[in-house]
Amino acid sequence: MPTRPLPPVVYHPAYSASLPPGHRFPMLKYARLAQVLEDEGLIGPEGLYTPDPAPFAMLAAVHDPDYVQQVLDASVPPGVERVIGMAVTRDVSDRVQVAVGGTLMAARLALRHGLACNTAGGSHHAGPGGGAGFCVFNDIGVVARAMIDAGEIQQALVVDLDVHQGDGTAFIFEHEPRVFTFSMHGEKNFPVRRGPSDLDIDLPDGTGDEAYLAQLRATLPALLDRVRPDLIFYIAGVDPHASDRLGRLALSDDGLAARDAYVLKTCLPVAPVVGVIGGGYDSDIDRLARRHATLHRAAAEAWRHGLARPGS
Repeated sequence: MPTRPLPPVVYHPAYSASLPPGHRFPMLKYARLAQVLEDEGLIGPEGLYTPDPAPFAMLAAVHDPDYVQQVLDASVPPGVERVIGMAVTRDVSDRVQVAVGGTLMAARLALRHGLACNTAGGSHHAGPGGGAGFCVFNDIGVVARAMIDAGEIQQALVVDLDVHQGDGTAFIFEHEPRVFTFSMHGEKNFPVRRGPSDLDIDLPDGTGDEAYLAQLRATLPALLDRVRPDLIFYIAGVDPHASDRLGRLALSDDGLAARDAYVLKTCLPVAPVVGVIGGGYDSDIDRLARRHATLHRAAAEAWRHGLARPGS
């Protein structure tokens, strides 16, 4: 049984970098999420864990080293920035380094305690060659690679429930059997060019709570038996929500809550879980942050029921 009253939560003030007014990416959601978690009593007495930036060597083990150096120098060419969808300023460069560091810290905390969450992460469109789709570095790609290379884990499972296919993660681990990539997403959504996930499930526009959860229940238990991971990365994107600007899968608040609760209830008896928030796009930052807090509420509930299982 866990000895702490709540699972560890990782956050860094640099998660909310400065962007031009009116930018489509809701960067302020990270700071607001941390405040929501505080207001709802979802942070333990030890407080928020603060990560260090991911170092060059760790990032360059997954991404092109020249690209990594451009990001660290805030000198990414304009054409690459257009693919990413934002200018890589010094603020953004600092942000993406600590976001990767946050997922690394959460993953190591999950191994120690059975469950931990980052208040950022899930940048699954960044691939070996560089960033895309608001993703500069692929935090799960970098962290899973580093932990396998260091012998901290032997088999990872990525459960990606963002509304968009995790193409970057799939390309990173295309030839790595020790990382199994599972993505369940909208079939007609971004990206156009799909990555080679180990398991992809395409869902039609308008998929609601009942059909979505039925598909997940029909897939996840058998997948866990097949992969037998010793660490599970869970991307709990809230962009499948009915009101999300980039979604189209029509899940409700209750549907997202049921999804996160089911994933944790099913995965935690098998292996430690590190949760990251993934995508979510709403012009109302407060509403969006409260939606992202769904993962953390589910994590706290799973923790209270003693489901967290530290790694061996």
